[in-house]
Amino acid sequence: MEKIDLYLNQLRDWIWSAPLLFFLLGTGIYLTIILRGVQFRYLGYAFKQIFAPQKQNSKGDINPFEALMTSLAGAIGTGTIVGVAAAIMVGGLGAIFWMWVTAFISMATKYAESLLAVKYRIVDSRGEMCGGPMHYMEKGLNWKWLAYIFAILGMIAALSTGNLVQANSIAEGVKHVWNINPWITGIFLSILTGAVVLGGVKSIGHVAGVLVPVMALIYIGAAFFILVVNAALIPQAFMSIIDHAWNGQAAAGGFMGATMIIALQMGVSRSVFSNEAGLGISSLAAAAAKTDSPGRQAMITMTGALISTVIVCTMTGLVLAISGLIGTYNENGQVLTGASLAIAAFNLHIPGGEYLVTIGLILFAYTTVLAWSFYGEKCCEYLFGEKSVIVYRILFALVVIPGAVLEMETAWQLADISNGLMIIPNLIALICLSGVIVKETKAFLSSIHRAKADE
Repeated sequence: MEKIDLYLNQLRDWIWSAPLLFFLLGTGIYLTIILRGVQFRYLGYAFKQIFAPQKQNSKGDINPFEALMTSLAGAIGTGTIVGVAAAIMVGGLGAIFWMWVTAFISMATKYAESLLAVKYRIVDSRGEMCGGPMHYMEKGLNWKWLAYIFAILGMIAALSTGNLVQANSIAEGVKHVWNINPWITGIFLSILTGAVVLGGVKSIGHVAGVLVPVMALIYIGAAFFILVVNAALIPQAFMSIIDHAWNGQAAAGGFMGATMIIALQMGVSRSVFSNEAGLGISSLAAAAAKTDSPGRQAMITMTGALISTVIVCTMTGLVLAISGLIGTYNENGQVLTGASLAIAAFNLHIPGGEYLVTIGLILFAYTTVLAWSFYGEKCCEYLFGEKSVIVYRILFALVVIPGAVLEMETAWQLADISNGLMIIPNLIALICLSGVIVKETKAFLSSIHRAKADE
């Protein structure tokens, strides 16, 4: 197993090397420029649209709020709790700074993905909306070969990023707090997953629409309480994050130290994991939304990057920074990392914090599993037809079980590898379709201004 982990680690580092980092950030910067900073200029409008009444000519399967919650369900979870802790343990506190930079730039990427997903979506024989990178690659570029590549990678990512990692993090947290065998956790989680995913996107959207906002508020509330109580430590935490982003972080305790390059690498990869901008996969949820315009839903969807990374990840990172637990060991002499580090940090400041974080992690990760099951089934449907969907749903639920018992490092390596590979065809499509993105955006913004003028 150690040799496999070594090979996976080498492959992950090769994929997430400088070329992919620059390609990801460069595409985000390019889209930000040609869209004239749409993610900054219309951020307030975007948030208003989340709860705005739907237009009469809106078409789709789930309402815009449920679509956003499904997208956030795929993002807010292990990436914003365990992922932040893992990023800090590898890249130091400076990784958080690069998560911020990537998130703000990638909001334009998330906007572009969602706009194209809605524009090129189709209705299948079951009456469900089908959209996403496969469809804008095929219909927008006439590159069906690239669409097939993305769909294959999407299925693999759904089983690793959206399944193995989530199940593994849930099992780790449950074992840490209640000492329950991971096999038992895996079987129970598999049953719960199957019960929801067999109901399709409407079932997933309804569950996500309830669980995600409730748990997000509880988790953010707990983190906010800790930060208020320890407000005097926050300025130093921010200074450390910024300093270590450019100068690296020296070794301390069980922390081996990190350079600026490692901080950048971990920050970018964990930002992508926490908000999915660049992957293209979350645009599948946007394609299912009831909307009258690709631009409107795109604006709603881009807020997800801000919520998941800039807000939730920052809260986690600051709590970890002020805890003083980075690089420390547990009672068994093992370095605290992942879920164990997050649980210990919250437990240090809130009585019973371990239960709060574990329950939050379970629900966040569970909704992430549900969202990615939908992403994976749409990729499967694109490749093998609608009859394959039920088989995929059953397979997806069953894969949860081995995911719960895998070593955490192995699960994360597989997730990073599949994410990195999926980014490449998606970014190629976004760049090639940038003219369409700009044209659709101008048309939508003109309609907004006309509507305001008529009021």
